[in-house]
Amino acid sequence: MRHYKQLTQEQRYCIYTLQKAELNQTEIARALGVHKSTISRELHRNRGQRGYRPQQAHRVAQDRQRNHVHHRITSDIWDMVELFIEQDWSPEEVSGWLYTTQQASISHEWIYQYILKDKQHGGTLYTHLRCKTRYRKRYGAKDRRGQIKNRVSIDERPAIVDKRKRIGDWEVDTIIGTKHKQALVSLTERKSGFTLIQKVTHRTKEAVAEAVQQLLKSTQMVVHTITADNLSGQDGKEFADHEVIAGSLNCGFYFAHPYSSWERGTNENTNGLIRQYFPKGRGFNTITDQEVHRAMVRLNHRPRKRLDFKTPIQVLFNKPIPVALTT
Repeated sequence: MRHYKQLTQEQRYCIYTLQKAELNQTEIARALGVHKSTISRELHRNRGQRGYRPQQAHRVAQDRQRNHVHHRITSDIWDMVELFIEQDWSPEEVSGWLYTTQQASISHEWIYQYILKDKQHGGTLYTHLRCKTRYRKRYGAKDRRGQIKNRVSIDERPAIVDKRKRIGDWEVDTIIGTKHKQALVSLTERKSGFTLIQKVTHRTKEAVAEAVQQLLKSTQMVVHTITADNLSGQDGKEFADHEVIAGSLNCGFYFAHPYSSWERGTNENTNGLIRQYFPKGRGFNTITDQEVHRAMVRLNHRPRKRLDFKTPIQVLFNKPIPVALTT
């Protein structure tokens, strides 16, 4: 299949000269090495009242190209892009949401370029992008802290959990502050990606168990299962009171295999998003409850690619809930 290619100014002068020499369009196309439809289109679209003139034709073609690029994406769409980037959505999330809800086609690469140009002109959109860090692979470090009593392996977890077909299967972890002082308890529902977060001032098994129970009981969320990391923390076992949690919530509590974070990948990915609000190096003693609440609202109203760019709130309640705009 042949594709139309923009003609150069030199080629337009050649067209003018060959046309004066009374060559037909097929002969002109053969001389320039282009398809004859290119010549036909050029003579039809870029001629003036006094016929085809190369300098005028080139100016008309350039003006049309600039106007086409300028109007391809309206200012209203770019306003929406800026609004959602400022809500900490990724360019891919913005692109997918606009396409599925507004039928606006704009690639995430184009949005990245827009953000880069904004930065070059002193803008701050780039500050809302998720930071990407390099992770070091762990090579079978030994756990010298003993074993959690009566823990139940993920191998015994009901198979239905893997299918993500029901609401109520949760993954849990703790996010550690600087110098392992204080922490955030994060819970993520596997099907919807709905997230709950609470700060604990002491990263003890009692404090973590109380936070998990408070989060799930206060929101009256359905709880069938909870899956935790098998190696949580360096100086304590945050989920050693798993039996207390399971009994209080009347659910199953399971542990992933050691060094197998993908077995609770929903929560792992969510923790990366949470780090966008509470980065490494920040003392968690400075985090307020208002900040935690704001992060939860933004995460739960943020469209996800695996959800066909629906938000966790939409999937959780199975309703077309509008996107929440927060400051």
